[in-house]
Amino acid sequence: MTINISQHILGLKGQRVNEIKLDDGGVKIVIHCSRDARRRAIDPATGQKGSINQHVRRQVNDIPLFGYPCVVEIELAQVYINKGERRIEGCDFVDKGCRFTHRFCRLISGLCRHMSIQAVSRHLDIRWETVKNIDRAYLIETLPTLDPAELTGLEYIGVDEVARAKGHDYMTVVYDMVGGHLIWVEAGRTAEVFSRFLKQLQPDTACKIKAVAMDMGPAYQKAVRESLPLADIVFDRFHVMKNYSKAIHNQRRLEFRKADPSGKELMKGTHYLLLKNADKLSEKQSDKLQRLLESNSNLNALYVLKEQLQLLWSAASFEAMAEQLERWCLIADQSQMLYLKKFAKSLRKHCVGICNYAKHKLTSARIEAGNVSIGMIRKRARGIKDTEYFKLKIRQSSIPDNQSMLYLALLRFVE
Repeated sequence: MTINISQHILGLKGQRVNEIKLDDGGVKIVIHCSRDARRRAIDPATGQKGSINQHVRRQVNDIPLFGYPCVVEIELAQVYINKGERRIEGCDFVDKGCRFTHRFCRLISGLCRHMSIQAVSRHLDIRWETVKNIDRAYLIETLPTLDPAELTGLEYIGVDEVARAKGHDYMTVVYDMVGGHLIWVEAGRTAEVFSRFLKQLQPDTACKIKAVAMDMGPAYQKAVRESLPLADIVFDRFHVMKNYSKAIHNQRRLEFRKADPSGKELMKGTHYLLLKNADKLSEKQSDKLQRLLESNSNLNALYVLKEQLQLLWSAASFEAMAEQLERWCLIADQSQMLYLKKFAKSLRKHCVGICNYAKHKLTSARIEAGNVSIGMIRKRARGIKDTEYFKLKIRQSSIPDNQSMLYLALLRFVE
């Protein structure tokens, strides 16, 4: 006896549900269907109407139902066109040769956005390779293309490098700094890789780009100067202060070696206190930092100069910022600290790019936010060996996930 279930509930277009039951082992739900006789037999290759030569049956996996794995047994027609031409008709809810319905593939890909492939594999009892291949195929089919030739209205862009795993296979990512979204990702971190993106831009788009935010690496600078000669290069505050933090770290390590036992004891646990802003410190931390600065003049000078360096980005104009930067460097030159002098030399070398901030007020905050998302992907997977798959995951991470709550709610339901 046919069970009358609305197609809007099960979504098995072209099939009539005959029976829903647990299999003999009681471990999965099986939905037995037969082909809807009212449906015409259409040849999937030519789109022509044909006659039914015979019916074939196949099983496909569907989303879990009531806490059980679910299998749908469907019936399809072998379409006869002429002698020697017989093909199995297409099915709206599962691809040819695939053992999973479209909605199950969508669920798997949605879970892979928040969980590792291994976790999804264990939870749904599907092979690791199958989960990855389903996620990869779904992303290829659904993600919008990133074609630089189609980009318009760009004014500010940002470029950075990310690694597939620590120290392995770096990739170049490019963001629209106004819209805040990813516009390109490609393997490699050379000038040639970034130039490839810039050369694909339409001439009227490229000429309107006012500035490019980046770190101080020479490769991307070279690409911008060759392909966007009218655009300014802006070195972000984040990267400048990150480099200064390295100078503090190296000098503190040097001071620790020179200190006596009591001085070494005082320096223990103060690394991050030197890097933190004063308003972020607790009262206990402030007291400990104050004792350290009073006992070590070099570290005290580094800390004061750090606060003065941060004031650079409040300058009203390029000229004022450049003048303030030079005064800071002169003070650094007068010190006896090698790492500080080396940092001041780097500031002078990159002075124009740093002070271009006053002209454009451009920061790489969007890039760093994107890098955090990419870092979470890498950490969750403990590195991704497949570079092309990693590119797809990066592109996915830049798109708002409107179905996250649905996927996670379904996951809890399945549990």
